Amino acid sequence: MKTYQLVGIGNAVVDVISQADDNFLELMGIEKGIMQLIERDRGEVLYAAMEGRVQTPGGSVANTIAGAGALGLDAAFIGRVHDDALGRFYADAMNEDGVDFVNPPVPGGELPTSRSMIFVSPDGERSMNTYLGISSELSSKDVPNEVAGNSQIMFLEGYLFDKEKGKAAFLEAARDCHKGGGKTGIAISDPFCVERHRADFLLLIEHELDFVIGNEDEIKSLFETSDLEEALAKTAEICPLVVCTRSGDGVSILHDGARINVPVEKIVPVDATGAGDQFAAGFLYGMATGRDYETCAKIGNVCAREVISHIGPRPDTNVLELLREEGLV
Repeated sequence: MKTYQLVGIGNAVVDVISQADDNFLELMGIEKGIMQLIERDRGEVLYAAMEGRVQTPGGSVANTIAGAGALGLDAAFIGRVHDDALGRFYADAMNEDGVDFVNPPVPGGELPTSRSMIFVSPDGERSMNTYLGISSELSSKDVPNEVAGNSQIMFLEGYLFDKEKGKAAFLEAARDCHKGGGKTGIAISDPFCVERHRADFLLLIEHELDFVIGNEDEIKSLFETSDLEEALAKTAEICPLVVCTRSGDGVSILHDGARINVPVEKIVPVDATGAGDQFAAGFLYGMATGRDYETCAKIGNVCAREVISHIGPRPDTNVLELLREEGLV
């Protein structure tokens, strides 16, 4: 059985991206700058209203895995798609990107393939309207034991906590990964996701996970505090490695009682979509290849900087070359 350096489990979502100004967002009743879950009929209305659509395989952790695969890791993604046009597009695109899409599209699937309508404002903010579809039905049956058990690093997506079978799949995958000697972590995904599942998040982090990656708002939401330092300290008490991205203020890493702050080069984003996902891709690439945590964060920052310089949630240049130029690989 193949051993993977990195395996992700998450929502397999086709991203449909379009540029839109604030007037359009207001007209369509779209709340700017956040991710909203929507029903199928709402998704059809928004899709029809999009101009200049760009279609790409997405999903937070899927973007991370694709980014890490582009850097050269042996990577795989576990997600659930329907055997429809979008599902086949998604599976083929992941495989073409050099990432093994472990689950074949489901024939006769109970729901359509998931999609997210992303509206990018002139200031780079993205407003995401996501119809989860079949991806939210992922269960333990979709997670092959031999894949989870042969993973050097397993990365889980917090959004899948919305259903009990997703939580069960995470728990089993984490334990299989640990049995095989690997490390498991989670992308917190969204403060609202934490609010819905705070107790389960904290139990999983404390008892099953080796690392957590999240932004300031996500980390603070774990302990219902507006004080980032308090939230970081409490998270570090229950998890060996905490990685917090703080936008233009850089990255804070807490590990074994030590703290590392890594600055970031500030640039004006063209599209902030995928910044956190690609930071995680770079950080996990660094972990998988034996770099120290400061270097991991620097690699993550380069990956994030590249993705916010253009439209779309995945790199469109050779990021490995950028890392060589920075002396990081």
